[in-house]
Amino acid sequence: MSNSDFEKKRSETSERLGIEASKFPKHIAIIMDGNGRWATSRGLPRFQGHRKGARATEKIVDYCNKIGLECLTIYSFSMQNWKRPKTEIAFLMQLYTHYLVGIRKTLLESNVRLVHLGRTEKLPTRLVKELHKTIEITSKCTGMVLGLALNYGGREEIIDAMKKISDEYKKGTITADQIDEELVNENLYTAGLPDPDLLIRTSSEKRISNFLLWQLSYAEFYITDTLWPDFSPEEVDKAILEFTKRSRRLGDIKPSLV
Repeated sequence: MSNSDFEKKRSETSERLGIEASKFPKHIAIIMDGNGRWATSRGLPRFQGHRKGARATEKIVDYCNKIGLECLTIYSFSMQNWKRPKTEIAFLMQLYTHYLVGIRKTLLESNVRLVHLGRTEKLPTRLVKELHKTIEITSKCTGMVLGLALNYGGREEIIDAMKKISDEYKKGTITADQIDEELVNENLYTAGLPDPDLLIRTSSEKRISNFLLWQLSYAEFYITDTLWPDFSPEEVDKAILEFTKRSRRLGDIKPSLV
Protein backbone atom coordinates (compact mmCIF):
# COMPACT_ATOMS: atom_id res chain seq x y z
CA MET A 1 0.00 0.00 0.00
CA SER A 2 1.34 3.42 -0.93
CA ASN A 3 1.49 6.40 1.41
CA SER A 4 -1.38 7.90 -0.56
CA ASP A 5 -3.56 4.90 0.30
CA PHE A 6 -2.86 5.36 4.01
CA GLU A 7 -3.47 9.08 3.68
CA LYS A 8 -6.78 8.51 1.91
CA LYS A 9 -8.01 6.17 4.66
CA ARG A 10 -6.82 8.55 7.39
CA SER A 11 -8.42 11.51 5.63
CA GLU A 12 -11.77 9.73 5.39
CA THR A 13 -11.60 8.66 9.04
CA SER A 14 -10.53 12.12 10.20
CA GLU A 15 -13.41 13.72 8.33
CA ARG A 16 -15.85 11.26 9.90
CA LEU A 17 -14.49 11.94 13.40
CA GLY A 18 -14.15 15.68 12.85
CA ILE A 19 -10.42 15.82 13.55
CA GLU A 20 -7.31 17.05 11.73
CA ALA A 21 -5.80 14.33 9.54
CA SER A 22 -2.32 15.53 10.50
CA LYS A 23 -2.99 14.55 14.13
CA PHE A 24 -4.07 11.00 13.30
CA PRO A 25 -1.84 8.39 15.02
CA LYS A 26 0.29 6.14 12.83
CA HIS A 27 0.98 3.43 15.39
CA ILE A 28 -1.33 2.30 18.19
CA ALA A 29 -0.24 -0.24 20.80
CA ILE A 30 -2.83 -2.02 22.91
CA ILE A 31 -2.55 -3.85 26.23
CA MET A 32 -5.54 -6.16 25.95
CA ASP A 33 -6.60 -6.69 29.54
CA GLY A 34 -9.71 -8.02 31.26
CA ASN A 35 -10.57 -11.35 29.63
CA GLY A 36 -10.56 -13.19 32.94
CA ARG A 37 -12.56 -10.52 34.75
CA TRP A 38 -15.08 -10.42 31.92
CA ALA A 39 -15.70 -14.14 32.31
CA THR A 40 -15.71 -14.14 36.12
CA SER A 41 -18.24 -11.29 36.27
CA ARG A 42 -20.59 -13.45 34.19
CA GLY A 43 -20.03 -16.63 36.15
CA LEU A 44 -18.13 -18.18 33.24
CA PRO A 45 -14.78 -20.02 33.20
CA ARG A 46 -11.78 -17.85 32.28
CA PHE A 47 -11.24 -19.61 28.96
CA GLN A 48 -14.58 -18.22 27.75
CA GLY A 49 -13.22 -14.74 28.35
CA HIS A 50 -10.09 -15.51 26.33
CA ARG A 51 -12.18 -16.91 23.50
CA LYS A 52 -14.40 -13.80 23.45
CA GLY A 53 -11.28 -11.65 23.65
CA ALA A 54 -9.86 -13.35 20.54
CA ARG A 55 -12.99 -12.40 18.61
CA ALA A 56 -12.63 -8.81 19.81
CA THR A 57 -9.03 -8.84 18.59
CA GLU A 58 -10.04 -9.88 15.07
CA LYS A 59 -12.62 -7.10 14.99
CA ILE A 60 -10.18 -4.43 16.18
CA VAL A 61 -7.41 -5.51 13.79
CA ASP A 62 -9.83 -5.27 10.87
CA TYR A 63 -11.09 -1.86 11.97
CA CYS A 64 -7.64 -0.37 12.54
CA ASN A 65 -6.63 -1.45 9.06
CA LYS A 66 -9.73 0.13 7.52
CA ILE A 67 -9.20 3.51 9.17
CA GLY A 68 -5.66 3.95 7.86
CA LEU A 69 -3.47 2.95 10.79
CA GLU A 70 0.05 2.09 9.64
CA CYS A 71 0.87 -0.16 12.56
CA LEU A 72 -1.05 -1.89 15.35
CA THR A 73 0.77 -3.76 18.12
CA ILE A 74 -1.19 -6.00 20.46
CA TYR A 75 0.10 -7.42 23.75
CA SER A 76 -1.10 -11.01 23.72
CA PHE A 77 1.07 -12.92 26.17
CA SER A 78 3.87 -11.63 28.37
CA MET A 79 6.82 -13.60 29.68
CA GLN A 80 5.35 -13.11 33.12
CA ASN A 81 2.13 -14.86 32.05
CA TRP A 82 3.86 -18.24 32.33
CA LYS A 83 3.08 -17.99 36.05
CA ARG A 84 -0.60 -18.62 35.32
CA PRO A 85 -2.22 -22.05 35.90
CA LYS A 86 -0.95 -24.69 33.47
CA THR A 87 -4.44 -25.46 32.23
CA GLU A 88 -5.03 -21.81 31.31
CA ILE A 89 -1.66 -21.56 29.57
CA ALA A 90 -2.36 -24.73 27.58
CA PHE A 91 -5.69 -23.29 26.44
CA LEU A 92 -4.10 -19.98 25.47
CA MET A 93 -1.37 -21.68 23.44
CA GLN A 94 -4.00 -23.66 21.58
CA LEU A 95 -6.08 -20.52 21.05
CA TYR A 96 -3.09 -18.60 19.64
CA THR A 97 -2.28 -21.49 17.31
CA HIS A 98 -5.82 -21.60 15.92
CA TYR A 99 -5.86 -17.79 15.67
CA LEU A 100 -2.66 -17.71 13.62
CA VAL A 101 -4.07 -20.23 11.18
CA GLY A 102 -7.52 -18.66 11.04
CA ILE A 103 -6.42 -15.09 10.31
CA ARG A 104 -4.20 -15.87 7.31
CA LYS A 105 -6.85 -15.46 4.66
CA THR A 106 -8.16 -12.25 6.24
CA LEU A 107 -4.68 -10.76 6.59
CA LEU A 108 -3.85 -11.53 2.96
CA GLU A 109 -7.14 -10.15 1.67
CA SER A 110 -6.67 -7.03 3.82
CA ASN A 111 -3.00 -6.65 2.79
CA VAL A 112 -1.88 -6.78 6.46
CA ARG A 113 1.64 -7.95 7.33
CA LEU A 114 2.24 -9.86 10.56
CA VAL A 115 5.41 -9.49 12.61
CA HIS A 116 6.28 -11.16 15.90
CA LEU A 117 7.62 -9.34 18.94
CA GLY A 118 9.10 -11.61 21.59
CA ARG A 119 10.98 -14.85 22.04
CA THR A 120 9.88 -18.17 20.55
CA GLU A 121 11.57 -20.27 23.22
CA LYS A 122 9.09 -21.95 25.58
CA LEU A 123 6.30 -21.63 23.00
CA PRO A 124 4.83 -24.93 21.74
CA THR A 125 6.43 -26.29 18.56
CA ARG A 126 3.21 -26.18 16.54
CA LEU A 127 2.47 -22.61 17.60
CA VAL A 128 5.94 -21.49 16.49
CA LYS A 129 5.47 -23.32 13.18
CA GLU A 130 2.13 -21.62 12.49
CA LEU A 131 3.51 -18.26 13.63
CA HIS A 132 6.42 -18.46 11.19
CA LYS A 133 4.11 -19.66 8.42
CA THR A 134 1.70 -16.75 8.87
CA ILE A 135 4.61 -14.29 8.97
CA GLU A 136 5.99 -15.78 5.74
CA ILE A 137 2.62 -15.83 3.98
CA THR A 138 1.99 -12.14 4.77
CA SER A 139 5.58 -10.95 4.29
CA LYS A 140 4.80 -9.31 0.93
CA CYS A 141 1.74 -7.44 2.22
CA THR A 142 2.22 -3.68 2.06
CA GLY A 143 -0.65 -2.42 4.19
CA MET A 144 -0.93 -2.14 7.94
CA VAL A 145 1.66 -3.97 10.03
CA LEU A 146 0.24 -6.09 12.85
CA GLY A 147 2.75 -6.57 15.64
CA LEU A 148 1.93 -9.62 17.75
CA ALA A 149 3.65 -9.39 21.13
CA LEU A 150 3.63 -13.05 22.11
CA ASN A 151 5.94 -14.32 24.86
CA TYR A 152 7.12 -10.73 25.08
CA GLY A 153 8.88 -8.72 27.76
CA GLY A 154 10.11 -5.15 27.46
CA ARG A 155 13.18 -5.63 29.63
CA GLU A 156 13.98 -8.87 27.84
CA GLU A 157 13.71 -7.09 24.48
CA ILE A 158 16.27 -4.51 25.57
CA ILE A 159 18.57 -7.26 26.89
CA ASP A 160 18.32 -9.11 23.57
CA ALA A 161 19.14 -5.90 21.69
CA MET A 162 22.15 -5.25 23.93
CA LYS A 163 23.43 -8.79 23.31
CA LYS A 164 23.22 -8.29 19.53
CA ILE A 165 25.07 -4.99 19.78
CA SER A 166 27.65 -6.53 22.10
CA ASP A 167 28.29 -9.33 19.61
CA GLU A 168 28.85 -6.81 16.82
CA TYR A 169 31.21 -4.83 19.04
CA LYS A 170 33.22 -7.97 19.87
CA LYS A 171 33.47 -8.79 16.16
CA GLY A 172 34.82 -5.31 15.53
CA THR A 173 32.03 -4.41 13.10
CA ILE A 174 31.02 -1.42 15.24
CA THR A 175 32.83 0.91 17.62
CA ALA A 176 31.63 2.22 20.97
CA ASP A 177 31.02 5.63 19.37
CA GLN A 178 28.58 4.05 16.93
CA ILE A 179 26.30 2.80 19.69
CA ASP A 180 23.45 5.28 19.69
CA GLU A 181 19.66 5.46 19.78
CA GLU A 182 19.34 4.51 16.11
CA LEU A 183 21.48 1.39 16.56
CA VAL A 184 19.39 0.29 19.53
CA ASN A 185 16.21 0.79 17.48
CA GLU A 186 17.65 -1.37 14.71
CA ASN A 187 18.20 -4.25 17.13
CA LEU A 188 14.83 -4.23 18.90
CA TYR A 189 12.00 -6.61 17.97
CA THR A 190 10.27 -3.57 16.46
CA ALA A 191 13.12 -2.72 14.08
CA GLY A 192 11.77 -0.83 11.09
CA LEU A 193 8.51 0.14 12.77
CA PRO A 194 7.62 3.63 14.05
CA ASP A 195 7.31 4.08 17.80
CA PRO A 196 3.71 3.98 19.07
CA ASP A 197 1.98 7.35 19.19
CA LEU A 198 -0.82 6.03 21.37
CA LEU A 199 -1.02 3.28 23.99
CA ILE A 200 -4.47 1.95 24.85
CA ARG A 201 -5.00 -0.14 27.97
CA THR A 202 -8.32 -1.74 28.76
CA SER A 203 -9.89 -2.72 32.12
CA SER A 204 -8.81 0.51 33.89
CA GLU A 205 -5.34 -0.70 34.93
CA LYS A 206 -2.79 2.13 35.03
CA ARG A 207 0.54 0.44 34.34
CA ILE A 208 2.49 -0.62 31.25
CA SER A 209 3.33 -4.14 32.46
CA ASN A 210 6.80 -4.44 30.90
CA PHE A 211 5.44 -3.53 27.46
CA LEU A 212 7.51 -1.66 24.85
CA LEU A 213 9.57 0.09 27.53
CA TRP A 214 11.91 1.73 25.00
CA GLN A 215 9.32 2.52 22.33
CA LEU A 216 6.67 4.13 24.56
CA SER A 217 8.96 6.98 25.63
CA TYR A 218 6.75 9.66 24.06
CA ALA A 219 3.47 7.80 23.58
CA GLU A 220 0.18 9.18 24.85
CA PHE A 221 -1.72 6.84 27.20
CA TYR A 222 -5.44 6.16 27.00
CA ILE A 223 -6.98 4.10 29.81
CA THR A 224 -10.52 2.75 29.56
CA ASP A 225 -12.69 0.84 32.03
CA THR A 226 -13.94 -1.37 29.21
CA LEU A 227 -12.81 -4.99 29.47
CA TRP A 228 -11.10 -6.33 26.36
CA PRO A 229 -13.90 -8.70 25.21
CA ASP A 230 -16.23 -5.67 25.11
CA PHE A 231 -13.74 -3.39 23.36
CA SER A 232 -15.18 -2.13 20.08
CA PRO A 233 -14.33 0.07 17.08
CA GLU A 234 -16.25 2.86 18.83
CA GLU A 235 -13.73 2.62 21.68
CA VAL A 236 -10.89 2.99 19.18
CA ASP A 237 -12.55 6.16 17.88
CA LYS A 238 -12.82 7.52 21.43
CA ALA A 239 -9.13 6.88 22.03
CA ILE A 240 -8.15 8.59 18.78
CA LEU A 241 -10.37 11.58 19.55
CA GLU A 242 -8.75 11.91 22.98
CA PHE A 243 -5.30 11.53 21.41
CA THR A 244 -5.89 14.41 18.99
CA LYS A 245 -6.75 16.71 21.91
CA ARG A 246 -3.39 16.14 23.56
CA SER A 247 -0.51 18.57 23.11
CA ARG A 248 2.39 16.34 22.05
CA ARG A 249 5.50 18.33 22.91
CA LEU A 250 7.96 15.41 22.70
CA GLY A 251 10.19 16.93 25.36
CA ASP A 252 9.76 20.50 24.14
CA ILE A 253 7.59 23.18 25.75
CA LYS A 254 4.63 25.11 24.39
CA PRO A 255 5.64 28.43 22.78
CA SER A 256 3.16 30.18 25.06
CA LEU A 257 5.11 28.98 28.09
CA VAL A 258 8.49 30.23 26.93
